[in-house]
Amino acid sequence: MSDGEGDSTGESRQSDTAVLESLRLADSSLPVGTDSVSYGLETFIAADRVGDADDLAALLETYLRRQLGPGDLVALRAAHAAARDASGREDEDALAAVCRADRRLVAVTLPAEFRESATRTGGRLLSLQRELREDSFVEAYAESVADGDAAGVYPAVLGLVAARTGVGERRACLVACQEFVTALAGAAQRLLGLGHTDVQRVVVACQPTMEAAVADSADRSLAEMTPFAPLVDVQSAAHERADRRLFSS
Repeated sequence: MSDGEGDSTGESRQSDTAVLESLRLADSSLPVGTDSVSYGLETFIAADRVGDADDLAALLETYLRRQLGPGDLVALRAAHAAARDASGREDEDALAAVCRADRRLVAVTLPAEFRESATRTGGRLLSLQRELREDSFVEAYAESVADGDAAGVYPAVLGLVAARTGVGERRACLVACQEFVTALAGAAQRLLGLGHTDVQRVVVACQPTMEAAVADSADRSLAEMTPFAPLVDVQSAAHERADRRLFSS
């Protein structure tokens, strides 16, 4: 069912089950390990580039505009579109399209930590989904990952899982943005000692940028997947070599 993308009213037409599924996927308690990553934030804080909630909001907006919108969300959309109407294990064209989205995102993601984190969290989400629901197409994709045809990165897996459970493409992108922002805000809360209200202010402040990032990704092909945030890449590379780290990335 449609989730309202392209609908001038903006009202969701998804079933209640699909809405509940999207809320589950966006829940910070989802056991996939996103709470153990900071995507370079730890190094930004150590270098005194992020010191308060305003700095955090500005950095998160950069992540959303320069990385998620032109990168992760493009892969998510491509995987979702391929998996949405796949007939099952035998739909080799759809499976190949999901794997292409997966490989393309890996190819354009420069920081090794980001690739490793995306693969680890994607693998956990894929494993969790296989435990919860039987789906021959999901099983075929898992076999492709095991065979090395795809890495199983989180955005591609999320697109796949969302499509197979009836969560619309645009809503799945919003889920990815919400999950990313809340995960990094949670990391900042531990690193900076922010209060709960400050963290929620940051999340609310990022909502317009989340919407803009989702809109930016809508018309991009895989060839137009162009994340570009040099300082984030540099800080992530520094984090890889840090003597002490609280987060894995």
